[in-house]
Amino acid sequence: MGDSAITEAEKTGGGASEASRVGEVKQWLAHEFGQAGKEVPQFEFTPRSVAYLHNLATLSQSKTQASKILASDFRLKASEYRSQAARIREILENVGLAQEDMASNVVGSVQVLANVANLLNIRDTELSSFLVAMGDISLRKTSVEEKRVKVEKESKVLLDFTRKAIARLTYLKRTLAQLEDDIAPCEAQMENWKTNLAVMAAKERQYMQQSSNYKAMLNRVGYSPEISHGVLVEMAEHRKELEKKTKPILDTLRSYQDLPPDKALAALAIEDKKRQYAAAEKYLEDVLQSALAPTE
Repeated sequence: MGDSAITEAEKTGGGASEASRVGEVKQWLAHEFGQAGKEVPQFEFTPRSVAYLHNLATLSQSKTQASKILASDFRLKASEYRSQAARIREILENVGLAQEDMASNVVGSVQVLANVANLLNIRDTELSSFLVAMGDISLRKTSVEEKRVKVEKESKVLLDFTRKAIARLTYLKRTLAQLEDDIAPCEAQMENWKTNLAVMAAKERQYMQQSSNYKAMLNRVGYSPEISHGVLVEMAEHRKELEKKTKPILDTLRSYQDLPPDKALAALAIEDKKRQYAAAEKYLEDVLQSALAPTE
């Protein structure tokens, strides 16, 4: 009995003091254990135990009072039934139908009829009462049969669900076991992936730094997106052509190193060759500028 019972006991106690409640509990325990021929066990009277026992005593006394009322009613009804049975027996004896004057099979049949009437819970042994009782039993039987059929269907459905649930549970257990077996390899693979990811991240940072350095270097040397491999090849070919053109001039200039010491003629020749060389360099520069200029 929980806290609700204690609260109810406190409510029913009303204004009764703690001492009076303890006295009532002791009196009730002494009465109950005395009827059983035992002594009241020793225990500590705490507020909780007193409230619990007081509520229990109140309920027990109310139940006892109710049972006494019922017993008195039953005794009264039994007395009435005995008086009615004596009166019926006297009537039967007066008309010559006393139990001692009847054959044993008749007495047995009457006893069976009485037992059936009691079983069917009817007040008399009239045929109509038996028919009504049998009809009621038939209706109950039909209702019970319908409920039984319904319960069987529900049982089959539940059995099917149970089998499916067991199969699903078995499948889940196998899956769980397989996943548990795969934990170790997967963890090792994940660690490997983490290591590779760290290496790749470091490589990415390194390549990004190298790319930034290469871009800065290209910006310093004047690289632009217009300078492609084809343009560089074309410029190299022009450079070779210019080298071919300037080589005879350079050879001629070198030959002037062997000229006689006529300074005036030598100076004129040198100036002429310098002009030719400057013209060749200007042509080379123009070619390079035209190759580097963006096309429309």
